[in-house]
Amino acid sequence: MLITILIIVAVLIAALLIFTALRPNTFRITRSISIRASAEKIFASINDFHKWCEWSPWEKMDPAMKRSFSGSESGKGTIYEWEGNKKVGKGRMKITQSQEPSKIIIKLDFFSPFEAHNTAEFILEPKGEITRVNWDMYGPRPFVSKLMGIFFNMDKMIGKDFEAGLANLKAVSEK
Repeated sequence: MLITILIIVAVLIAALLIFTALRPNTFRITRSISIRASAEKIFASINDFHKWCEWSPWEKMDPAMKRSFSGSESGKGTIYEWEGNKKVGKGRMKITQSQEPSKIIIKLDFFSPFEAHNTAEFILEPKGEITRVNWDMYGPRPFVSKLMGIFFNMDKMIGKDFEAGLANLKAVSEK
């Protein structure tokens, strides 16, 4: 009886590992919002890391968070580093592409509470008085992340923060 239980457990573990290995090697999280403001105004709030404190959902999670800015004042080459509590962790962002007023690409490195190296992308599409803002994050998905993804929905977890950030960006931009 014990041998049968051990065989069943081994088969279940093997099936879980095979299922995990077959999951996609990359991920993408996307959220969008329509804002009644010019693309130029919205772009300025994203392109300057000093302005993220006005709308970023992570800025309010740790009021004691340590922040440092280097590189350019805004746009390509701007660097923002932070270190905070368990919710915000430690990381670094660098704007690698800045095409005013339509596109910003950011190299995003997390060091704790987990290590990850991703890309964040903001696309602004003006349509009359409304600007559609798309916020994406994508990157590699190592085996451990694939395994965690079976039990935790990363799109929902991170997506809710993107939604909060976009709502804050909308409120700031529509003033």
